Amino acid sequence: MVLSRFWLTIFICSIAFVLFSLFSGNSYTIDNVLNGKKDDPILISEKYLNEIPKFIQDSIAKNDEKTFVMNSNTTNPDTTYVYKNKTVKIYSGIQKSDGLLPTCKNTLLDLILPLMAYLAFFCGLMELLIISGASDKLAKGLSPVFVKVFPSIPKNHPSISYMTLNFSANFLGLDSAATPFGLKAMQSLQEINPDKEKASDAQIMFMCLHASGLTLIATSIIGYRAAAGAENPADVMLPCIITSFIGTIAAFLIVGVKQKINFKSASLVVGLMVLIAAIVGLLFYVNHLDLIGKNYFTTNLSALILMGIIIFTLIFSFSKEKKFTEANTTVYEAFVTGANNGVKTGVTIFPYVLGMLVAISLFRNSGLFEIISNWIAFAFSNMGVSKEITDALPVALLRPFSSAGSRGFLIDSMNTFGADSMTGRLSSIFQCSAESTFYVIAVYFGSVNIKNTRYALGTMLLVDVICVITAIFVASWFF
Repeated sequence: MVLSRFWLTIFICSIAFVLFSLFSGNSYTIDNVLNGKKDDPILISEKYLNEIPKFIQDSIAKNDEKTFVMNSNTTNPDTTYVYKNKTVKIYSGIQKSDGLLPTCKNTLLDLILPLMAYLAFFCGLMELLIISGASDKLAKGLSPVFVKVFPSIPKNHPSISYMTLNFSANFLGLDSAATPFGLKAMQSLQEINPDKEKASDAQIMFMCLHASGLTLIATSIIGYRAAAGAENPADVMLPCIITSFIGTIAAFLIVGVKQKINFKSASLVVGLMVLIAAIVGLLFYVNHLDLIGKNYFTTNLSALILMGIIIFTLIFSFSKEKKFTEANTTVYEAFVTGANNGVKTGVTIFPYVLGMLVAISLFRNSGLFEIISNWIAFAFSNMGVSKEITDALPVALLRPFSSAGSRGFLIDSMNTFGADSMTGRLSSIFQCSAESTFYVIAVYFGSVNIKNTRYALGTMLLVDVICVITAIFVASWFF
């Protein structure tokens, strides 16, 4: 219910603001909101040739392409005059994201189809893990801890192994694997959900822990920083880990209090201590490496782990081929069956993702997001927050809505202020400290047709705020 109202609010407010801007004269056209593409120039006016300054008329006349670019610099978009059919079209600024119709197209071609391919492959592997019995063994081993965190889940339930693989993939920066494992976990949890249209306690806990984004190897962030010319691209790793870890603990405590979980459980404490020890141990190891060693380690660890999962699954499945025979199938046929289920899951979640991304597209292109972002930055600056921090806030504000959008702001902030500036580093920490909340909710709850997300959205947004505040303190401490 909350998500539905929030979605409607974004849609209605964005459309109302677009229409107000058009009829008040602040916008010349709203075609870009519907048909424009990201980074396209925005049409702001159209005049007759004799209505523009004489020096621009002369420049257009001398130019074979009948265009004139004014105020060309690296920090602000150019103002371009284009003469065509007896009028001069004036363009200034660039579009922040694709318009409504291109978003519909790109959601299918650039997002859902690749996601369906990932889902097909990893769901095929999951089918092998299920039939071979590997998932059962993993669930049994981790049940003592998971039944304390998820008390409504029966002991040794298959969802435990799926959630473990999801958390592990997120932890290692394996986004392509994390989503299929997570969707499988949600489907498994839905089987024991007494109210199929309302999120269960276990689903909410899983979603909030997943969305907190605990990451050890921020491979993509390191890549962006390296491309932007950072002296040490991996120097944000430790701040990213600390920020995402605090966000994960905050999510666990907030949901745990709501669900009255026993925090004094011995197995829960031991599990948490093992996790902390593993993180600290890996941090110490990475910290003693030189620059080349860090780059080599971060580049290869995630890939090696993923290859290890694939190889283990295949070898273990072939060693348990008798179980596949008993199930009246073969290893390959089981993989194909699982892959087919993955494709069906992709088709199921498409409308949910489309609806959310179209709303976000309208929100950004209407100009409403930019106004709210500027207000928040202004409020922070009046509170004494340094400009270096406020310049990074657009990344934090957009991150819950769109990973691609916030990534664009991240790259822009590094290009504008420098990859090794406080703004560039803080933007990097914002980008890797949490998930895209609204996208995650649309995908995961949509995959099992959950209509009432209860307090999941509010908790996830609160964790986002905690991550932002933590990132600011951690970045100020380190840099």
